[in-house]
Amino acid sequence: MTESSVAVAAPPGDVHSANPHHARRWLILAVIGIAQLMVVLDATVVNIALPSAQHALGFSDDARQWVVTAYALAFGSLLLLGGRMADLFGRKNALLVGLAGFAAVSALGGAASNIELLLVARAAQGVFGALLAPAALSLLTTTFTDPKERGRAFGVYGAIGGGGAAVGLLLGGVLTEYLNWRWCMYVNIVFAVIAFVGAFVLLRKEESDGPRPKLDLPGTITATAGLFAVVYGFSNAERNSWSSPSVWGFLTAGVLLLVAFVVIQQRVAHPLLPLRVLLDRDRGAAYISMFLLAIGMFAIFLFLTFYIQLNLGFTPIQSGVGFLPMVAALMLSATTATSVLLPKLGARPLVPTGMVIAALGLFWLSNLDLTSTYTSGVLGPLIVMGLGIGLSMAPAMSVATFGVDPHDAGVGSAAVNTMQQVGGSIGTALLSTLASNAATSFVAGKQPTPQLAAEAAVHSYTTAFSWAAVIFLAGGVIAALLLRSGKPVAAPEGAPAAVHM
Repeated sequence: MTESSVAVAAPPGDVHSANPHHARRWLILAVIGIAQLMVVLDATVVNIALPSAQHALGFSDDARQWVVTAYALAFGSLLLLGGRMADLFGRKNALLVGLAGFAAVSALGGAASNIELLLVARAAQGVFGALLAPAALSLLTTTFTDPKERGRAFGVYGAIGGGGAAVGLLLGGVLTEYLNWRWCMYVNIVFAVIAFVGAFVLLRKEESDGPRPKLDLPGTITATAGLFAVVYGFSNAERNSWSSPSVWGFLTAGVLLLVAFVVIQQRVAHPLLPLRVLLDRDRGAAYISMFLLAIGMFAIFLFLTFYIQLNLGFTPIQSGVGFLPMVAALMLSATTATSVLLPKLGARPLVPTGMVIAALGLFWLSNLDLTSTYTSGVLGPLIVMGLGIGLSMAPAMSVATFGVDPHDAGVGSAAVNTMQQVGGSIGTALLSTLASNAATSFVAGKQPTPQLAAEAAVHSYTTAFSWAAVIFLAGGVIAALLLRSGKPVAAPEGAPAAVHM
């Protein structure tokens, strides 16, 4: 028989008593969606406000980069610990503490009178984001156990994850233009309060049916330090040469620490991230897909934003509106993929096809030049990319958390977030380097003129789009080779345990 992932379990009537969240699952999805949107858009909403914040607080360009990096470092390095904390102390508790903390430090950042306070607030946002993001995803995983309903829920969640960055660009532009840059921090309070009240009212403390896992201290230290070093190394690569010790030194240290982490996980009684979570064939393919999708998506948002604003002359608000067709296409394909296609076809046809479609959109986008307009050169590729990313991301995210033991749901969900965060850091550094080298090669030996500079800039963007497309194609091939064939089989009990036949 063809191998497939099948959920196994008991009569549906038992699900309602076993799952305290079943009756209110759709309201819980709304709460989780609000929390996820806050975390995702916070990666881009502040970017639009940086020039205004820099003018108001009088900090340097180097410090401006740290406003972004401080959040990424704390968030990326602490995700696995945050996920395990949710397993140890309860997903509801982790979500509530994460939301309350995120709101408090956002208020601190909005009221910052100097760059030091703003950087502290941004790093603290990353800390609390690393606690609430895995808790939110693990709650989604344990709340929706029926394959069909799980598909719809992950479609919504995947659409938010994919489109939230574009929404952040639009929201950041609106807040900066009509209020001021501080509201790009204050707006988080609104999201956090709504989600906190909803989570407090709707969520119940889930009773454990066995001993809770203990904290793996050596694994926590090596994983946190390793992820910090990797993210920091790639962040430095955006500003320094790859031959700089601040780049290769940290990357080398990060790799060695993560190797040590894997060795530790094989030997300790209560590993931080049980390797069985990663080594399942379907989940492994899904993690790799999420990692490569994150690399490509950063190329879209980073370099296309440059093109739209610098070459087409769009304002920040117009730039945000310009990304909305992609968001709409992504939401349509993500919800359709997981609610209609995934239960019938399984993930194997969807994830590779989606990545290939997104790659075609990026190749199309790589044809931009100085004469292109938004309608002729940007709109079509945006829609195609949105359809492809939605078709691949939402099913991959669902598969990545499918079949994880409830005791490991938090850290299993954190692994998904970690793949996205590290992929985004690598994508930003790698594609920025490729784009910079392309621009340098383009102008080499030519007479400097404004026209040449503009052409070199566009060439750098299209080079990044082409390489991102290649990465998507590679991801499609890997997903096609690793994912098992077969559609998910509706389990009587709806338990998420995976059995291979």
